[in-house]
Amino acid sequence: MITHTRFPHSTDNPSTVLILGARGRLGLAATRAFAQAGWQVLAQVRPSAQSAALPAIPGVWWMPVAVEDTAALAAQAQSAQVVVHALNPAYTHKAWREQAPVLMEAAIAVTRQLRATLMLPGNVYNFGEAMPPVLREDTSQAATGFKGRMRVQLEQRLQAATRQGEIRAVVLRAGDFFGSGTGSWIDQAIAKDLPRGRITWPGPLDVATPWAYLPDLARTFVRVAQERDRLAAFECLHFAGHHVTAQQWLHSFTAIAAEQGWLPDAGALRVGQLPWPLLRVMGLVAPTFAALADMRYLWRTPHRLDNTRLRALIGDEPHTPFDQAVRQALVDLGLVSICSIRAALA
Repeated sequence: MITHTRFPHSTDNPSTVLILGARGRLGLAATRAFAQAGWQVLAQVRPSAQSAALPAIPGVWWMPVAVEDTAALAAQAQSAQVVVHALNPAYTHKAWREQAPVLMEAAIAVTRQLRATLMLPGNVYNFGEAMPPVLREDTSQAATGFKGRMRVQLEQRLQAATRQGEIRAVVLRAGDFFGSGTGSWIDQAIAKDLPRGRITWPGPLDVATPWAYLPDLARTFVRVAQERDRLAAFECLHFAGHHVTAQQWLHSFTAIAAEQGWLPDAGALRVGQLPWPLLRVMGLVAPTFAALADMRYLWRTPHRLDNTRLRALIGDEPHTPFDQAVRQALVDLGLVSICSIRAALA
């Protein structure tokens, strides 16, 4: 049984947010960010969630309610003015085909009941393999892969839901996530062998792409939520994050490896290439690998997200210096101790 203290459902409190999928990486980062900003946070998790696995965070009420149970969610979150859709299926085409539309409908349904603003994390899949080097909110979306087409459909469904005037919505588009735990390219491939003096890079070393440090992105969700009344009924904003090449990652990793005694005798990290052909072959029996193989073009296509409209709304993005963000991401993964960050920043 999960124990919690019920928040008062009072209209006197203008800052309450419902986080759907609050135990996931983005969901938990958003939960922490909204709570730190003084919001009351209603953090939805699966009914099977164990209380021991849920961190005690001041200002957060954990809600073990199925996301499809609109009536129960709305009843317990009746004071929420903002809903964050942080739910994600497993990273396979089958899971996304079957579950992503259902999760979107559930998010829209509870937001409609609350007459609130729904916030959705977006990504660059929408733009396809022919995407230009600078991506703006009005850049043509010509998705070429299954996940990209699905993302376009989900955003179109969300926009359609706002036309009835019962909800408002904003898509906050960002690059690849890193930080705040496991489940990213960093721990799954790139830096998993860093303690052995090796990294694996999925593309050319000189191609710059956008990366979203999750604590920064989560704080941006808060800032946008605070300014939501200035937005149209449906809005899309781009989060620039860190626009970096593999060489910049390598520079940060090398400094950390040197401190940890992980550098090979040659004094430089070994850099391997991700075996994309093997990944596609493995995808014949493991659907996750097949879905990942479809994303190869992102690593060889230079692109960045233009955040001009976002900055006009909130001012400068929350922006942790890149080297510091990389260090903290490795701490979150348990590869580096917090003491090493303090020593590096001293």
